[in-house]
Amino acid sequence: MSQPTPDSTTNQIILRDVIADDLPIFYEQQLDPEAIYMAAFTAKDPADHEAFMRHWQKILADESTTNKTIISGEQVAGSVSSYRDEEMEGPEVTYWLGKSYWGQGIATQALTAFLDIVQVRPIFARVAKDNLASRRVLEKCGFTICGEGKGYANARGAETEEFILRLEV
Repeated sequence: MSQPTPDSTTNQIILRDVIADDLPIFYEQQLDPEAIYMAAFTAKDPADHEAFMRHWQKILADESTTNKTIISGEQVAGSVSSYRDEEMEGPEVTYWLGKSYWGQGIATQALTAFLDIVQVRPIFARVAKDNLASRRVLEKCGFTICGEGKGYANARGAETEEFILRLEV
């Protein structure tokens, strides 16, 4: 399911609850090879539609998560979520933006709005060390590097270094 190209003159975003109609769009967005590489820590097989749908059904049913759809110009631009990770002392945030929405400030706006909704602090994020754009989004939103890690990145088929970031206030 293809999305129209966003209007780059309008960068206003809206966050709303994820609905079933968003999932096919999220699925298509996460199939982009460049986006998969940048995210690094992805599903084993991003093309496995059934696994994708099971994953989303699970997180939408989990009351400890907060999941929002990012709307830009009346189109689904991506998603932003928070979840609990046993390794962290607080929730972790993650986001995905369709490639046609990159470079327009949408991720920063969406994460800023999301952090107004999810006010638990500290809150954490992870980013592959070479994903400079995502790191910049996190830092614009007040996250600072608090550690480093390394893990197997399915998207790269290799161990990949990452930064762990934390937002206090």
